[in-house]
Amino acid sequence: MISGIILASGFSSRMKREKLTLAVDGIPMLERVIRAATASTLDEVMLVYQKDEIGDLGQKYHLSLVRNVHPEYGQSAAVKAGVKCACPESDGFMFLVGDQPYVSAVTIDRLIAVFNKDMRRIVIPVYGSRRGNPVIFPSSLKRELLLLEGDVGGRAVIDTMKNLISLVAIQDEREAMDVDTDEAYENTKGGPV
Repeated sequence: MISGIILASGFSSRMKREKLTLAVDGIPMLERVIRAATASTLDEVMLVYQKDEIGDLGQKYHLSLVRNVHPEYGQSAAVKAGVKCACPESDGFMFLVGDQPYVSAVTIDRLIAVFNKDMRRIVIPVYGSRRGNPVIFPSSLKRELLLLEGDVGGRAVIDTMKNLISLVAIQDEREAMDVDTDEAYENTKGGPV
């Protein structure tokens, strides 16, 4: 069993507005990620959020909603909230980010297939020469994920587990695009800001 955890409780501080509700090809950015996750073979999909408008999007798709009550503690708080609320029988945790609008169910399922071959390994997609998201962590690393502190995510665990990594090449580099700035948003088909 694999739990999908969509991280969507950040402050969008670089864009100075709620980026996850911005339209990309006519659909809110976060909703595109939700659709990919729910169309995949993930066994459960959870949304970690702080703002009601983000929670409402998750509710529309009947996701398990996890409110991040300490977003000021940084990314680690969102990661820990998701892991704590995931099904106890989960073999792995796939972390997706809400600002990666072109991620596809096909890519999610490819990563899951690789993970299912060896559930002790961290599975990371590679777009061109760049590692990206979503990433799957085995449940054997649950303790390490719950010990994260500050504005760090799973990369802090990955850096200490280099011998446990499986890399998966993804052909469509557009899937790696995450929208952190107005310039990045202008590069989506969402068009000018």
